[in-house]
Amino acid sequence: MLSRAFVKPKRSPQAGESTLPSPASIFEYEDFIFGLLDDIPLISFNDNKNSNYYNNNNNSNSELAQMTLRQVLRASVGVIGESPLGMTEKMVLLGGKICAVKRFRRVAVRKREFGRRIERVAHVGNQCEYLVHVLAYLYAKRIKFVVCDYYPMGSLADLLSGAREQGHTALEWKHRFKIIESIAKAISFIHSQNPPSDKNLQLNVHGNIKPSNVMVNIDFTARLSDYGFVQLADHLAAAAAADDDTGQQAERPMPPPPQPEQVFETTLSQESDIYNFGVVLIEILGCPNNNVVESKKVKEIDDRLFEFCRGRSEEKQASRVLDIALSCRNSLSDARPTIQQILSCLGDI
Repeated sequence: MLSRAFVKPKRSPQAGESTLPSPASIFEYEDFIFGLLDDIPLISFNDNKNSNYYNNNNNSNSELAQMTLRQVLRASVGVIGESPLGMTEKMVLLGGKICAVKRFRRVAVRKREFGRRIERVAHVGNQCEYLVHVLAYLYAKRIKFVVCDYYPMGSLADLLSGAREQGHTALEWKHRFKIIESIAKAISFIHSQNPPSDKNLQLNVHGNIKPSNVMVNIDFTARLSDYGFVQLADHLAAAAAADDDTGQQAERPMPPPPQPEQVFETTLSQESDIYNFGVVLIEILGCPNNNVVESKKVKEIDDRLFEFCRGRSEEKQASRVLDIALSCRNSLSDARPTIQQILSCLGDI
């Protein structure tokens, strides 16, 4: 049985210090552990047989299976990403295994339903080599998170934006195309799920496809992360003050991440997945101005549209991918191609 969590008194800001809320790393929640009679163990998954090359270590998996909340709090070494769903942190275990901890701002369901959904999502997603695998989860009164595979090269968004800020081209065309194929195969796996749903959980829809959820491996294959997570947690604005599903006050709000230039659809449907895949394709192609892309015919594309260096053959391939991207972004959802049609087109390039 858990006692009331103990929280240290807040320190008054000194002269020159900001009073605005700042992003809180997961280890700051260790204060809460002092009020627990028993530490809380993580619930791990044993069907993750295809963990990525970086984490495929039986001893490390055994260590994760024995971890508790206190150990996770102490193993966190820093924030590596934020989104409206929550915060992602890097966790280094004693055995050297590195994982990503995705902490939700506020969950959308209660404990039993959260566990059922994440276990079902993990069971399905861990069977696909193009999806980021879920290793464990924890649902406590004040903190809810999942533990996933970690990819040292980071996300597609990080690779592209980091290079652009430095005035460099991050990826050659062959690497970009490899990433595109990986994402398409991940979406194909999701959209082919049968049965398509399990009670209130849709299994044949991703719901949150964007560059920051595409993790890149050292061989430039990609893994799509956050499968099913939009059905676990709410999109919560930083200034929102609401009660969580336990009836307690929500966690200290975190500032929202910068708004992306591209607009994604948020409807939970396969058509929206296809639309958002089209947005990701535009980003991968490196088109400098989305309005220019929308206004041009593919055959009228000039040499300045793509950011990467290319020969005549690569230019032709990139133009065909742009054609696919524009069809994915058709304003009429029924007119968008299916993922199987997209894979067929990619196979012909």
